[in-house]
Amino acid sequence: MDSARTPAFFLGRVPVYGDALLAPMDGFSDWPYRSICRSLGAALCYTEFVKAEFVVMAFEHIQPRMAFEEDERPVIIQIYGDDPDELLRAALLVQQKRPDAIDINLGCPDRRVNQGGAGAALLRQPLKVARIFRALSAALETPVTAKIRLGWEDCRNYRLIARILEENGAAAIAVHARTREQGYGGAADWDAIAEVKAAVRIPVIGNGDVRAVADIARMKSHTGCEAVMIGRAAIGHPWIFARLDRSQVPPETARQMIHCHLRRNLQFYGERKGLLFFRKHAIQYLKHQGFPRPERTQIIQQTEAQAFLDLLDAAYDRLASVRPAERGEEQPLRY
Repeated sequence: MDSARTPAFFLGRVPVYGDALLAPMDGFSDWPYRSICRSLGAALCYTEFVKAEFVVMAFEHIQPRMAFEEDERPVIIQIYGDDPDELLRAALLVQQKRPDAIDINLGCPDRRVNQGGAGAALLRQPLKVARIFRALSAALETPVTAKIRLGWEDCRNYRLIARILEENGAAAIAVHARTREQGYGGAADWDAIAEVKAAVRIPVIGNGDVRAVADIARMKSHTGCEAVMIGRAAIGHPWIFARLDRSQVPPETARQMIHCHLRRNLQFYGERKGLLFFRKHAIQYLKHQGFPRPERTQIIQQTEAQAFLDLLDAAYDRLASVRPAERGEEQPLRY
């Protein structure tokens, strides 16, 4: 990082340069994808969330979900659970991996997570939230952060939760500006992010309805938040961190990226799992490229990486032959 630049904010003593962060997304925010987003300009990345119970009971087995490279820093490992003691034991183990912060998930709306008392369910228990953060902040050398929602429809207590987090040692708060019941639908309430920002002195990261590059500056201006977290809008479009909208990414650049991303998946997971786990990314890359649905389906259903790439390249070659003017004089990109 260029030390001459001014950090957007700090995680404890760790400076974060830049204002666009990759969200923690289960099944998506693994090392291959995070490394690509980071190379394109993501200032900070979160891992997929990991259940505290699994960390405690099977630490060696669960480590691939927390894997990161040194040049990926700063990086935050996110964990979830409902038991304060178990979360503390898990966090102490996670700290051994030397992340730049450990995040506690207080926002997942999934019913299975909530039925266990974790994720957004913790927003209904402010005293437990206080206990968790007081214990972790006292025991850990690593900064502790939180990702929250606005609460539940009958209990929109985000201002209270934000103050509790700050008072009990949280280093930063990410606010997904929807309630638990909204899930990922409806409009995000950016005014609520502004209210959190006004209520606390620690860094606030805004999340929700950032779909295009212009939305990054709009959210910061509207809310006063230090940075913006991008989730679904970055799936199949990591170039948003390079400040490019989908329409600005040439087809050949997209093809290169798909090759790169698949290569990293195969490196990380092996041949079989690497291609299998890549399919959900491939769907998002390809659906905006103008390929007919049957062609996309045929590519994605391949069970061997080389067959996948052969069909992919043939599809892009056909696309280039009918739209040569869009190719320009592109230079190969390095990721």
